[in-house]
Amino acid sequence: MKKRILLKRPGVLVCAVMLLTLISTPVLAQEYTAKDLNEQLVMGTLWYQRSAEMRALSYQAFNMARLVFDLDLQKGPSSKTRAVAVDIDETVLDNSPYEAGLVGMDYGYPKGWDQWIYAARAEALPGAVEFLRYVREKGGDVYYISNRKDKFHDATVRNLKKLGFPQVDEDHLLLRTSTSDKAPRRNRVTSNHNIIILMGDNLNDFDNIFRGKAMNVRMAAVELMKEHFGSKFIVLPNPMYGDWEGAAYSYNWGLNDKEKSDTRKKALITWNLP
Repeated sequence: MKKRILLKRPGVLVCAVMLLTLISTPVLAQEYTAKDLNEQLVMGTLWYQRSAEMRALSYQAFNMARLVFDLDLQKGPSSKTRAVAVDIDETVLDNSPYEAGLVGMDYGYPKGWDQWIYAARAEALPGAVEFLRYVREKGGDVYYISNRKDKFHDATVRNLKKLGFPQVDEDHLLLRTSTSDKAPRRNRVTSNHNIIILMGDNLNDFDNIFRGKAMNVRMAAVELMKEHFGSKFIVLPNPMYGDWEGAAYSYNWGLNDKEKSDTRKKALITWNLP
């Protein structure tokens, strides 16, 4: 009876064969992609762009910088011209729209980064322009020490000048040429200036004691230099990217997207409900 029904209705036979095939075929794990990894940008980027706390922290950083600069002015004349050295990205310029633009896309940095910089659309972080202008008014010099590549020089000048930043010129804009190590550029400034304050979102902006070090070593270095934070070093928050991420990977930036995700999660300090 069953045989006659199947012969009269060949569609039933086809469906049965397809069902058996699906049941017997192992389900392959879906590939983890850059689009999946980019979902992890959402919370940090949302906080950076939309939280009043981020805005408050930016003002706090530049207000503190002004206090530190004023305290040094009270010491009287300096043997060298006073200077403030700042990083650019996520220190005085906000590139978070680029990071937000990665969400939902199946690619990551550096794709699109060049175009973003050439567009010169980054906005100033709250308090940045005002503080650096104040430094100039008080006779200090401003140096921009950034690891933007030198090919971005003209676009960077255009972006900074558009926003009213002071001393955006050949002598004061020190971009990356042959090395990402900022120490030679800091030394260039200290050869004839007294750097009162260093500002950045990455600990490498302050001292090479942090450069290329493991997470625990970076933590220990912070403890060693804790008296400098808030007096000589002023850190701006950046939850989107940085050497803190590289340290989690042991600076193996060649990890694939799944490996990066797994490594990030493995580095978390967790508590689980008993």
